[in-house]
Amino acid sequence: MPVSPLNRRDFVKKSAVTGAAVAAAGSVAAAPAQAAEQKPVKPAKKNRTWSFSVLGTTDLHSHVFDWDYYLDKAYSDSKGNSVGVARVATLIKQQRAAKGEEHVLLVDAGDIIQGTSLAYYFARVQPITDKGAPKHPMAVAMNHMRYDAAALGNHEFNYGIEVLRKFESQCHFPLLAANALDAKTLRPAFQPYTVKRICVPGAPDIKVGILGLTNPGIALWDKDNVSGKMVFPGLVEQAKKYVPRLRALGCDVVFLTDHSGLDGSSSYGDELPYVENASNLVAQQVPGIDAILVGHTHVEVPSYTVKNDETGEDVLLSEPYCWGYRLSVFDFELELVRGQWKVTKKTAQTLNPNTVDEDPEIKKLLEADHELVVKYVNTAVGTCTEDLSAAESCWKDVPIMDFIHQVQMDTVKAGLSASDAALPLISVAAPFSRTADIPAGSVTIKDIAGLYIYDNTLYGKKLTGAQLKDYLEYAAKYYHQVPAGTAVDTATLTNANNFWDYMYDTAAGVSYDIDIAAAEGSRIKNLTYNGTSVADDQVFVVAVNNYRANGGSGYPHIAAADIAYSSTNEIRQLMIDYVTAKGSLDPKDFAVTNWRLTQGGTPVF
Repeated sequence: MPVSPLNRRDFVKKSAVTGAAVAAAGSVAAAPAQAAEQKPVKPAKKNRTWSFSVLGTTDLHSHVFDWDYYLDKAYSDSKGNSVGVARVATLIKQQRAAKGEEHVLLVDAGDIIQGTSLAYYFARVQPITDKGAPKHPMAVAMNHMRYDAAALGNHEFNYGIEVLRKFESQCHFPLLAANALDAKTLRPAFQPYTVKRICVPGAPDIKVGILGLTNPGIALWDKDNVSGKMVFPGLVEQAKKYVPRLRALGCDVVFLTDHSGLDGSSSYGDELPYVENASNLVAQQVPGIDAILVGHTHVEVPSYTVKNDETGEDVLLSEPYCWGYRLSVFDFELELVRGQWKVTKKTAQTLNPNTVDEDPEIKKLLEADHELVVKYVNTAVGTCTEDLSAAESCWKDVPIMDFIHQVQMDTVKAGLSASDAALPLISVAAPFSRTADIPAGSVTIKDIAGLYIYDNTLYGKKLTGAQLKDYLEYAAKYYHQVPAGTAVDTATLTNANNFWDYMYDTAAGVSYDIDIAAAEGSRIKNLTYNGTSVADDQVFVVAVNNYRANGGSGYPHIAAADIAYSSTNEIRQLMIDYVTAKGSLDPKDFAVTNWRLTQGGTPVF
């Protein structure tokens, strides 16, 4: 059910007269003679300067502990990072101890309840929406850490609005999204902002307005969950509406938490009129903002400044990576000028929690939930006849990717109408993880979850031969151009055009070459189906995940294509069910080499 916009009194708590002040007033009134005999008492000098901090996390993706559920061991990477809010909580305690509890606010920029096996477990296996179910571990951890606010991320909507609303009800802090509106009333579906007070002895409180903005891409990426229920206008548009409102409420500092990157880019082409990564545009185009906590793009930006076009004032931005890798720290200094607080200095930095221990209280609160998930991911579902690795999946057609394709095609084929079943069926899928490996022998849930790390569902969409070739040409821009006769280095071959692994689709069911010596747009060669060249007007049913089907990564034609099949079942679970039903995973059942890289017609590998 949509939430009506909250009025002013819901956001700003009125000041109360303290008991001490009442007592003092009473004593003066009761003994005027005594007061007259005493020397006049000078009023306490007002504090003219004050400082406070806003600490920020983002894209935690349900990383509570420093643990890798896919590998069933403590997390580690080549850069020495740690993950999880349990370590970040220790840094936050240190900041509060050093600066004073009354000097610190704590904010998040979204993508909280999706991303690990723990997230999936409490959304699907033992969902928090069940009667009597425990609270979401992220709600427990963040309540313990005393967050003041969090923006909604796009992945908050992956499990549906019911799960999100339940999570919201479990949080002791508001989930903010000024640009998530009820589709019918166009009123805020979530709280747009909150106002916090920093208490200053002998001076007026410092009022900090915190505005939350989420990602317009939700309308595409989670279309099945939000269509007809919510709409998501642009960040700039909504910030222009609410920042003046916060100033009108008397906020001395306006702080934004944006689930949106800061480079002005969009991954969905022209499918939406609103920019995906718009935090820099918000800073530039909306006057009255002091600082922005940035999220969504999983990068570390310790400190970044954008000058506002209208005021010429600098807006300070910081993005603390993801997964609890970093903690952003915004430090503000203010001066009381004619009864009003003015920001005189602001700085930002990121702190690394990899040198501190996990918060023992969070461990105590959530260790049982963690162990429950560890037991779940180690559940055996079948066996595999040989080791299947994804290490070379970004430049070779490897059997582990054909496993995904086979499951997608089998599932779509079983659900097609009689007329659509007569059409040729193919599959497209991306190599989400180069470290994924399904070992020979016992296969567990974690082995499959490590290969298919997202909670995507499955579609069947219709494309013509010409559209399919456009689709594959778009995918082929993933490779840097390497002239014929030049050695190919796989370390530098991929991720051209900021086109990342999760954006790169390969196809099964058709055969084709990708000529990396050719210019972008003319790389797909020898596209055939069953040995015959694909005709421009030939119609295919394409098995594809919902993210891509709804416009994710900006692929041509697919978002507008006719739907032949759709399902709410996660592809990962379909893969688990496939192994469970067969008992054994054997690449002889599905592995076919149908695409390859070439240079001027010569195979690279």
